[in-house]
Amino acid sequence: MTADWEPAMRSALDEARAALATCDVPIGAVVLDPEGSVVGRGRNVREAEADPTGHAEVVALRQAAGARGQWRLDGCTLVVTLEPCTMCAGAAVLARVDRIVFGAWDAKAGAVGSLWDVVRDRRLNHRPEVLAGVLAEDSSVLLDGFFASHR
Repeated sequence: MTADWEPAMRSALDEARAALATCDVPIGAVVLDPEGSVVGRGRNVREAEADPTGHAEVVALRQAAGARGQWRLDGCTLVVTLEPCTMCAGAAVLARVDRIVFGAWDAKAGAVGSLWDVVRDRRLNHRPEVLAGVLAEDSSVLLDGFFASHR
């Protein structure tokens, strides 16, 4: 089943690589509509735009909502290169995406199973399906290279 998501993850990885041009952490995301078409793209823009909410997932979710003309992203899938943080996991829940597909786990800030599990909290009114580990090594190599060059 993870192979089904590899093309979308490759698009997210392209977004992540583009973040390198602005010295942002290379994380990328795409949002697919129910038919599998990309309706939102995002990359980290925190440095480029001096925006603490400029995470790839938030950028992609905003673009997808704009493209669809509504904030509810029912039937959509968020594909992201790194496990979402609490802000991004919360945004995905609030946007009502059907599923979150991610590459690498984030033991330091992950909120989709690592450090926290926001998206599966039974107290919330929406719980998206989660698929982890899609092209995880590709995501990890990109992130490791970025952080190695910044130490």
